[in-house]
Amino acid sequence: MTQTLTTYCRVEDLTSDAAIAVVIEQAFATEDSRTIPHALGVVARAKGMAQIAQQSGLSREQLYRSFSGNGNPTLKTTIAVMKASGIALTAKAHAGA
Repeated sequence: MTQTLTTYCRVEDLTSDAAIAVVIEQAFATEDSRTIPHALGVVARAKGMAQIAQQSGLSREQLYRSFSGNGNPTLKTTIAVMKASGIALTAKAHAGA
């Protein structure tokens, strides 16, 4: 029996602020410069790109471009999207420090 796999998209699962926080926390835990913007793009799509654009002061086109597979958002864009998504950026001491 052959199985067909489809690409899983988390957008449909992000229906609460708690779920969004978990996705972003896990993305930052990877310390991967591609995983973090990808996760923020997923969150922005879940919240609605138009809404995030309005609240962040960025254009939808800029958001799509910044959080695409080839995007490289600036720290300013990243913080604006996080704030518009209701996500606080915090820091804590590294366990190995």
